[in-house]
Amino acid sequence: MTAVSLAEICDFLEAQAPLSLAAEWDNVGLLVGDRGDRVSRIVTCLTITPAVAAEALREGANLIVTHHPLPFRPLQRLTADDPAGAMLLRLVRGGVAIYSPHTAFDSAAAGINQQLAVGLGLTEIAALIQVEGVGDAGTGRIGRFSPAVTLAEAADRLKRFLGLLGLHAVGDAQARIERVAIGCGSGGEFLDAAAGAGCQLLVTGETRLHTCYEAEARGISLLLAGHFASERFGVEQLAAIIAQRFPALSIWPSRDETDPLRWC
Repeated sequence: MTAVSLAEICDFLEAQAPLSLAAEWDNVGLLVGDRGDRVSRIVTCLTITPAVAAEALREGANLIVTHHPLPFRPLQRLTADDPAGAMLLRLVRGGVAIYSPHTAFDSAAAGINQQLAVGLGLTEIAALIQVEGVGDAGTGRIGRFSPAVTLAEAADRLKRFLGLLGLHAVGDAQARIERVAIGCGSGGEFLDAAAGAGCQLLVTGETRLHTCYEAEARGISLLLAGHFASERFGVEQLAAIIAQRFPALSIWPSRDETDPLRWC
């Protein structure tokens, strides 16, 4: 079976999502593995769960590219006494490396926030918050509906793009929306930047109740697609990007990963 070095794949991923774009608090890049190892099978996922770890081992993956880092915080011990430690031990024993682009991929030129903005049909797309030294890339996205749409119409566009039956909204369904801020995942922190840029809408995955009240008080609408839905499509696209660069390898987005939240 054709294989390439883990170092070559890491270099490619870092070119797609430069680690300098990552938030200071984040843990990105190669988190587990030996750059000299050979890789032939890669699975991408949003989060390494027991189901994803089992899939990787069952399918003979050599590398998991996960959006959310594992480990995320510094480890004081690595044991099977907790779920994260147990998964890491199983993956290490199985020869599975772990790479996470996380917030670097959120902010990359072709990353998740950019894809959300394009998927919504926004024009004049730019970084919401510029990052010094990285050209036009930056944190979040801002764009424009041209012509303006209602909040209900913006919600319909988002549901179609993400394949959702519903989402949470803050604001009047008939509110006029022209300028839009995007922050995938848990993006309530972008509310101030969105307000400062004159946005009528912030699109994100989830946020705190008090942020919803604050947005309502400031006259800014919110569309909350759910953390999973606002990012999972991006790791599916990332699998396709890696496969285009390394066509001889076996690469797929996790088939066993699911959103833990359900409507009932």
